[in-house]
Amino acid sequence: ILSGTQKMLRAVQSRLLLQVPLRVCILKINPIPSSKLNQISATYGTRSKVYTRTGDKGTSSLYSGERRRKDDPVFEALGDIDELNAAIGLARQHSHDSGFTKLERQLEIIQSRLMDVSAHVATPRLQDVAEAKINRTEVETVWITTLENWIDDLDKQLTPLVKFILPSGGINATTLHLCRTICRRAERKVVGLALDGAVDERAVKYLNRLSDFIFTAARFSAKEQGFVETLYLKESDLEDSK
Repeated sequence: ILSGTQKMLRAVQSRLLLQVPLRVCILKINPIPSSKLNQISATYGTRSKVYTRTGDKGTSSLYSGERRRKDDPVFEALGDIDELNAAIGLARQHSHDSGFTKLERQLEIIQSRLMDVSAHVATPRLQDVAEAKINRTEVETVWITTLENWIDDLDKQLTPLVKFILPSGGINATTLHLCRTICRRAERKVVGLALDGAVDERAVKYLNRLSDFIFTAARFSAKEQGFVETLYLKESDLEDSK
């Protein structure tokens, strides 16, 4: 039951509402063009679940769309390239911490090119694959010549090797030596695919030249940080040094 005061307030509110015109604000929203939506999607991506459950039975898809067993030679090669990329990420962080700005940038570029090499390997040339996908995943010769130029630039700052060296020269150099061994393993896996005609020989050349660059970068890193590289010694040399 409303009191007299409450009834009076209600009456005043009702009168005010009748006297003040009701104004409706209509917002005009212009649709976002599809080109802009595509740009936003490319920049930020769309959220999707990490897990798909499609590989629970031991198979996975290639870029060509074909599904194969996860122990297929193609996936073995892709796994080694992925491991190499992760190891180079560690070496890049050590290069950053050591102040090797140029080397850090070079390793970052290499990580992107390894993603491209992976796309190439994941699109076997033996299959009836769409030409657009073949063209999109080609290994470029310029990637190889770029590595050769980087090697020449570093090598001219180093003393010539007269003996084998052991992986050594500080944390940055030894991490790079570890990357080199993984790169060699990835190269061996890709060689088999190239001999079968599944990948272009330029993928093999890139990994071959990459291992040379990593080796040279490791030596350069040791020199710049003042570390002495450990030389390989025969057993007789060890006896003489006692």
